[in-house]
Amino acid sequence: MLYVAWEETGEVDADVEGPWTDAVCLRPGLLLLDSAASRSAVYHALKHHLPEGTALLVGPLSAPPKMKGMASGATTWLRQRG
Repeated sequence: MLYVAWEETGEVDADVEGPWTDAVCLRPGLLLLDSAASRSAVYHALKHHLPEGTALLVGPLSAPPKMKGMASGATTWLRQRG
């Protein structure tokens, strides 16, 4: 399952550990996560890396997003996931 996540600090990057097999940082604070885990598990894993009270959004994607102006390599990363 592909998840999109946004966190307001912009400090979490694709190397963050969690219940996902891979991740890519699209822009500071905006990530795509490839995970077989539940939305709740992904949310709580990211929340663990953030200061208390930090805004966080995590949602599953039913299809790969169309995007423009994201980090170098992000489109390739997405295409590799089919």
